Amino acid sequence: MAESTSPAPAVQTATVGAARVPISRFGLGTAKLSNRDDQAEATRVVAAALKRGVTYFDTAPYYGIGQAELALGAALQEQPGAQVTVSTKVGRIVDPATGAWHYDYSRDGVLRSLDSSFARLQRDHVDIVYVHDPDDFAAEASATAIPTLLALRDEGVIGAVGVGMNQWQLPLEFVRNFDLDVILIAGRYSLLDASAAEELFPACIERGVGVVLGGVFNSGILADPSDQATFAYRPAAADLLEKARRMQAIVVRHGFALADVAQAYSAAHPASTAVLIGVTDVAQLETNVAAWHRPVPAALWAELADAGLLPRGGTLPGTEAARP
Repeated sequence: MAESTSPAPAVQTATVGAARVPISRFGLGTAKLSNRDDQAEATRVVAAALKRGVTYFDTAPYYGIGQAELALGAALQEQPGAQVTVSTKVGRIVDPATGAWHYDYSRDGVLRSLDSSFARLQRDHVDIVYVHDPDDFAAEASATAIPTLLALRDEGVIGAVGVGMNQWQLPLEFVRNFDLDVILIAGRYSLLDASAAEELFPACIERGVGVVLGGVFNSGILADPSDQATFAYRPAAADLLEKARRMQAIVVRHGFALADVAQAYSAAHPASTAVLIGVTDVAQLETNVAAWHRPVPAALWAELADAGLLPRGGTLPGTEAARP
């Protein structure tokens, strides 16, 4: 059979913030591209992503202690003229030479971190900057990090300001107290944990704050619920494994992979602006982008719901109704 020559469907786009920073709704997380010995594969992944309409790339100094930013910057240099949106983060100062890092949410720390990120990314402007994991530094983030970024946004040095965290409570405070453009929440809106939906998502919708969702596989269990699976980067508890395997049995009967459905679930919430997926190679990218374009039938969602497997508080895709 001849190979199809029809173009891949375009990935949908949205915007965040008053500056209407464009963002592809499928975004590429770059933490897994931080292997300093395989720049060629990182370059291939970025090229393949752009070919399929993926134009949003998220990175951070912490990923590979600078290596993810270096890899992304080098890969984008091979794509002159490409229209991309790049996000990075502040809050950790890294030293790639020694592999050391430390938290720093001061004004000076934010500025030094951004200067280093600009150099590694080979850019003089970053579209989105998140304050990264200020769980134990809420006061410093509020007093210095966020105000510094907001001032840089007003000066046009960066395009949009957000916070990126693995919890929803502190981001909710920031959304209420600051003129943020976007938040990045990892692992708190998934098939196993929809806790961000109850209070944070309504606040974001009310204030016009974009929501980027990471960790939609909960660090692995929703990609492969094997005995070695992890949830939140720790060995998965028996009850979570049992639930994920019950989900898997249903979705496989419908001809889907569990990861495909997990991705679709997070993308379907009305608050969801984009979903970040990390990949290690072009094959993984192709699989995930193909899944993005494949609609999950209502019958599959209904069977998961009837089995009591969709999380409390989440929205049943295709409806506005939250699960009780």
